[in-house]
Amino acid sequence: MISTEPSCRLVLEDGSVFPGRSFGLQGSVSGEVVFNTGMVGYPEALTDPSYRGQVLVLTYPLVGNYGVPPSNNGHNDDLSSVFESGRIQISGLVVSEVSQEYSHWSANRGLGCWLEEHGVPGVAGIDTRALTRRLREKGTMLGKILQDGEDLEFYDPGTDNLVSQVSVSQPAIYAGSRKRVLLVDCGCKLSIVRGLLSRGVTVIRVPWAYDFFSEQFDGVVISNGPGDPKMCLPTIANVRRAVENDIPVFGICLGHQILALASGADTYKLKFGHRSQNQPCNEAGTKRCLITSQNHGYAVRNESLRDGWEPWFINVNDRTNEGLRHRSKPFMSVQFHPEAAPGPVDAGILFDEFLKHL
Repeated sequence: MISTEPSCRLVLEDGSVFPGRSFGLQGSVSGEVVFNTGMVGYPEALTDPSYRGQVLVLTYPLVGNYGVPPSNNGHNDDLSSVFESGRIQISGLVVSEVSQEYSHWSANRGLGCWLEEHGVPGVAGIDTRALTRRLREKGTMLGKILQDGEDLEFYDPGTDNLVSQVSVSQPAIYAGSRKRVLLVDCGCKLSIVRGLLSRGVTVIRVPWAYDFFSEQFDGVVISNGPGDPKMCLPTIANVRRAVENDIPVFGICLGHQILALASGADTYKLKFGHRSQNQPCNEAGTKRCLITSQNHGYAVRNESLRDGWEPWFINVNDRTNEGLRHRSKPFMSVQFHPEAAPGPVDAGILFDEFLKHL
């Protein structure tokens, strides 16, 4: 149930306080406060491992009205559900209004019950417009959801190797055709697995620090994931070796940043990141524009690209790098999500572009 009186508050590291009403777990939590401007898709967003350690602000004014579908019972490889992993990954949820009633043919419980099941606190009744404006002006900040009478130290998830917390612990194989794609799981959304399997290939999913050269494969996909890509040193080293051996490589989101680092380029943290379902990205040198789904706080420096590499996509809004590719070899990556989930499916064809090289 949702409190009718202010019972908790969101506190930012700049001293800002936003009083609200508690729902989900009646507890306190600290993390990095980020916002997502998407209008739909909270079951997919909340289970996206890229949100590990973050307190998520949903800017859409009403959340929870279509409930939550049945659980996948914590299975990290359940491809039959809409969830992107086996659990809610966010540390806390902030909304303007949460619906106590829900209506959808596939739903079996409300958003608050789902949060409580996974031990995640939520706060409603927040002026998310004012909060988002503050985060845009001052940049992403640390924050904490506090129940009345409680307090916590601010926690910076960026100091931890978050990828190690969300990657699989051992390899898994999803059978398909004779073409074999090795998927490096840095916090992989299940929709990436679904997207590859729908194209008929065999997927070999391995942990983030796994020495994958012991496997037989035709190409490498590096998944999305949370945190600073520069913490993924074993992954960077393995991808560099794949590039040196001319093995086809496709990076997605964090995987894009890892490929850039493996090629000798640099990355940096954005002021407030891109977390939405409507980011326009222009293919460099063309008039082609894709509307994309994104969830990331870091980006690649265009000016740091080495000889032979070039920008592939550029964000129309802020001109940041949204993709890179090699001019003559089968290496490519995008900062956005070609599998979407949630979001537009404009970029799904990029999976096909990569598979042409296998």
